[in-house]
Amino acid sequence: MAADDGRGETANERADRNWSEILQEVRVTQTCTQILGGFLLAVAFQPRFTELDGVQRGLYLVLVSLAGASTLLGLSLVMVHRRFFGKHQKARIVRLGSRLLMANLMVVAVLIAGVTGLIFDFAWNRTAGAVALGAALLMSVVLWVCVPLAGTAKAPASEQGD
Repeated sequence: MAADDGRGETANERADRNWSEILQEVRVTQTCTQILGGFLLAVAFQPRFTELDGVQRGLYLVLVSLAGASTLLGLSLVMVHRRFFGKHQKARIVRLGSRLLMANLMVVAVLIAGVTGLIFDFAWNRTAGAVALGAALLMSVVLWVCVPLAGTAKAPASEQGD
């Protein structure tokens, strides 16, 4: 159970607010996935697609799979909501939705890193692609681990209650 943050919300109001926030975050990931997925699907129909070597085609297929997985994870939030809707289980919906969103964010981070690596590999060379992929993955780790750890220090009173 979350500590009282001074909002004066009931448990149901807090669950409703948290669910709304999860949905807003899902909208961001869906837009990202739709754009990257559309880009990846269009690539296969470009004349230069035949120039991709075996490694690039393999990476391309992994990226298409990740885009599909991200779409499915986003849609699974709808399934969770439908499954438990009207059964007075909003807190459960929020917990499951939060886990699915975190999984989706991880998939999207790897997808973005992979697309970056593929583009550098194709446009420059294999080494540049590997460096770009590694740098993007490293940045993801920094954003997933270091930034949240930096935020664990006690927040100023003006920021508490967010």
